[in-house]
Amino acid sequence: MSVDRRISALADQLTGLDDRWRGVFHAVPRHLFIPDRAWCDSDDGPGYLIDRSADPEVWMDAVYSNAAIITQLDEGATEIVEGKGDYTSSSSAPSVVAAALELLDPYDGDEVLEIGTGTGWTAGLLAHRLGDENVTSIEIDQAVFTLAAENLKRSGHVPRLVHGDGAVGWADGAPYDRVHVTCGVSEVPYSWVSQARPGGVIVIPWTPRWEGGYLTMLTVVGDGTAVGRFSGGVGFMLLRSQRWDLPQLEGDYRRSSTYLDPRRVVRSSTGADIAVAGLLPDVSGTHADQEGGEFHLSLWSEESDAQVHYAPDYKGVAVLQRGPRNLWDEVEAAYLRWVSWGAPSKERFGMTVTREGQYVWLDSPDNAIK
Repeated sequence: MSVDRRISALADQLTGLDDRWRGVFHAVPRHLFIPDRAWCDSDDGPGYLIDRSADPEVWMDAVYSNAAIITQLDEGATEIVEGKGDYTSSSSAPSVVAAALELLDPYDGDEVLEIGTGTGWTAGLLAHRLGDENVTSIEIDQAVFTLAAENLKRSGHVPRLVHGDGAVGWADGAPYDRVHVTCGVSEVPYSWVSQARPGGVIVIPWTPRWEGGYLTMLTVVGDGTAVGRFSGGVGFMLLRSQRWDLPQLEGDYRRSSTYLDPRRVVRSSTGADIAVAGLLPDVSGTHADQEGGEFHLSLWSEESDAQVHYAPDYKGVAVLQRGPRNLWDEVEAAYLRWVSWGAPSKERFGMTVTREGQYVWLDSPDNAIK
């Protein structure tokens, strides 16, 4: 199958991709930005190595599938061949790229700041649509930056590339009409707000410590704040300065129990997820189903952790908590507050970013949840 036919088949799968962006996808083909060896992170099954020299057809099929292609592990310290390690650079799934560009909705002539160049593909898409001179893209990793520059040159585009920390933006090119963020952020750096024009748009993958991640469109208000609502769910690698690690805690756990099923807390609704994340922004959690219908939830913050275990044959849920905070008690209270509000859906929540920080609100920016 020709490259053009592959792009058309892929574009047909991408809802919301208008004719202008469809043409750009053809003009800036994705395969120009994918290395000969990479890891395909498919939603249809386990990930797998793609090697252009060993099997060019499989490589091309993966590149023009709706899958993320991982191009770096552990900041380059681990070879890509087994896909084992932390994903630290990638080409995002085309459906996610299309959704973010749809939210970004740039006008002709708009100036765009991109945070996280990665392979350079989205910088190339933006440069083709808006002109090289109107796109600035920042990448913190030197090796990724160098390869992106080579990829973009191969595609015929030379947007301004900056090797630096995207968390501080690029004040030399401000103000920007649009800020396009390609890495997950839990706290929106205020530099992105201050470097955008009034009425400008910032599109971010908001990635709270609690469950989930959401494409979020914020509009910059003339008073120095940005406000917006949450869109579709996504998963992105975190901005390097915002990565978090499991705490190394010592001491005995305090034992207790609860009648609230932890499965309800993590599976009720994305609205519940956002409420807990907004009320407890520094609390993380992971969970897993276990044999025999059992379920385990782990919680942690910088100084405390908790283990919550459900078993079908046990009346109640076993809770272990350690550190100065009772994290399960806090999560349980946050979840029940969401229930008391009428279990509002994700669409009713939004976020405001100010010089002092950010907060989540329900229905209106005047109704911060706290």
